[in-house]
Amino acid sequence: MAQKEATVYIVDLGESMGEKRNGREISDLDWALTYVWDKITTTISNERKTAMLAVVGLRTDGTLNALDNPDEDAYQHITVFKELGQALMPDVRRLKQQLVPSNTDVGDAISALVVAIHMIETVTKKLAYTRKIILVTNGNGSVDADGLDAITQKCKEDGIELVILGVDFDDAEYGIKEENKDATKAQNEKVFKTLVEDCNGLYGTLGFAIDEMVIPRMKTVRPVHSFRGYLTLGDPETYDTAMAIDVERYPRVMVAKAPSASQFVVKTNMAPGETQSQFPPLDEESKPNDLAAVKNARTYQVPDEEAPGGKREVELEDLARGFSYGSTVVPIEEADKNVTDFESKQGMDIIGFVAKDQYERYLDMSKTHVIIAQRTNEKAIMALSSFIRALYELDTYAVARLVPKDGKSPTMVLLAPSVDADAECLFEVELPFAEDLRSYRFPALDKIVTVSGKELKQHRFLPNDDLKDAMSDYVDAMDLSTFGADEDGNPAEYAPIEDTFSPALHRISQAIRSRAVNPDEKLPPMPEILIKYSNPPKELIDSAKTSLKAVAAAADVKKVPPKSKSKKGRRDVPKPLSGLDVTALLSAQGGTLKISSQNAVPEFRQILDRGDHKEVESAFQQLGKIIRDYIRNSVGESGYARALEATRVMREEATDLEVPELYNEWMKKLKTEILKEELNGDRRDMWFMIRANRMGLIQSKESGASGVGEDEAKEFLSVRLGV
Repeated sequence: MAQKEATVYIVDLGESMGEKRNGREISDLDWALTYVWDKITTTISNERKTAMLAVVGLRTDGTLNALDNPDEDAYQHITVFKELGQALMPDVRRLKQQLVPSNTDVGDAISALVVAIHMIETVTKKLAYTRKIILVTNGNGSVDADGLDAITQKCKEDGIELVILGVDFDDAEYGIKEENKDATKAQNEKVFKTLVEDCNGLYGTLGFAIDEMVIPRMKTVRPVHSFRGYLTLGDPETYDTAMAIDVERYPRVMVAKAPSASQFVVKTNMAPGETQSQFPPLDEESKPNDLAAVKNARTYQVPDEEAPGGKREVELEDLARGFSYGSTVVPIEEADKNVTDFESKQGMDIIGFVAKDQYERYLDMSKTHVIIAQRTNEKAIMALSSFIRALYELDTYAVARLVPKDGKSPTMVLLAPSVDADAECLFEVELPFAEDLRSYRFPALDKIVTVSGKELKQHRFLPNDDLKDAMSDYVDAMDLSTFGADEDGNPAEYAPIEDTFSPALHRISQAIRSRAVNPDEKLPPMPEILIKYSNPPKELIDSAKTSLKAVAAAADVKKVPPKSKSKKGRRDVPKPLSGLDVTALLSAQGGTLKISSQNAVPEFRQILDRGDHKEVESAFQQLGKIIRDYIRNSVGESGYARALEATRVMREEATDLEVPELYNEWMKKLKTEILKEELNGDRRDMWFMIRANRMGLIQSKESGASGVGEDEAKEFLSVRLGV
């Protein structure tokens, strides 16, 4: 269970808070509320009923607090806008309208502190709470310094942490000093600083607090045990010499997940019998909203030929659970369910030990847990400490069988000792079973074995000594372990783990908080601290350029030219890296290349690669003539497959080169010749094969050029006995 909290925010709403000072584009109040809203929305996002807060207005037009007395003026112009309790989104909407500058500067900040102390004392009493009061002011109002000793004593007795943040307060550590400061404000700053120091609280300027807001806050959670039982070695029920220690298991590392989205739908007309009370509004003072939560419904259907649609709905109770056994589903009735349940008993039993140097870290299967002795059991604490130190001195790990609760599936875990000055414990991580292991064999990186079994130490696929040295120098040049600097300016790690944050997690949380307060404004920019370590530092990259060039030279790295888009009637072919153009050498004799019927498709593509428009037209004409010869000289259907493949290549190339007219004119002529039996007899089977493989005319939507329309293409492929 998380720690109970009670926080009271005192916000100065005096008339002077509405002014803009020191070159800021927003008023002092809006600047102060930047900090207040961030704190309040963070508390709301935690969704904890034990995290209570209250909001008190100082120097307000009216007065509303429990200590107000008509006969006294001490607590005048102090308004409690929200009583101490859990904060929800309706509170934010209401406070958004109430926290505005007033028309007076009358009101005592010290009296507001007394009101906040009274609120905390009334609600928390003597219970275990984390109590805090945060006062945000510009210090321009009057302050009654009488009775500060009583406030100091009360804060110390009740354990109340007092935080006072001032607009443009002097802060030597932050480097802020307001020039030409009003005498009243200077005196108030001294009073506030003395009070905070006596209460052991926090005092500072508001600018520093706002700058610190961009640093993600670590969420502190109270760990909850996941196992309480005995750590055993041997069988304590059978042997007196067996070991049994009362232990507790807690998580050490947990994965932080970003907030998930909720599903809502816009309400429609409500069904008969459905009332508005089923959809409570988000804001009690506003009209019912237009959103309703999404409710999921699941139905089960089985095949039934007599039912409408061929399926019949059944209840879940009428179904049996099925388990996959290969490709077969094995149903298990509820009465036979105990056959599949493994009866396990809670416990953590040590089954063996393994040397530390024989364990591979890649075998870790889960997050890490901590095993400690039962906190109130001195005997268990001493016994577990002895066991931990024995493992530590022998450099040994223990392997145990863990069942967290009765009936749970057992897991194998590794227990590693941890001994330091503060605590002793066992770190526990899950181990894989045999079914969890996947063994893959990869070739060696430092040698190549030929088919005959000979090992080659020098090969173009193996790094030579120059490349190894160059890569080693480059790795040293990109070293981050000493690129940073500590507080004294000494070399230190550049990106320590405690200073790196998840942009996805914290950016989403920041966006949610911002949208909750300002639903119609743009999201704030990404904080620099979240993306600071997303890329390597520019200075380090610049200093390592020389080493990188040496690696590229040693490895003979060459840039691969990008693939260029095809142009009409021409294909851009990338030049070979070696600089040797084999195609150009083969065609060095000049003239128009001829396509042979024995190697028609490769030679057709070679001509297209040359890119000359006249040669492209000639290539389509030559291949078209060869296809006709395939059909004309075919004995039965023996040559149809070859002709069909050549036709497919011609169609693809015409589409790619955006010259569909060359193919379409040829295809129209081919259809006429086939149906008129001009290709050595009846070749209608060839036409049916063209239709079946959808090799008709090229449409304009395919080539993006002057193709035919969809209707014309369909009409062309229709079966016609004559033309």
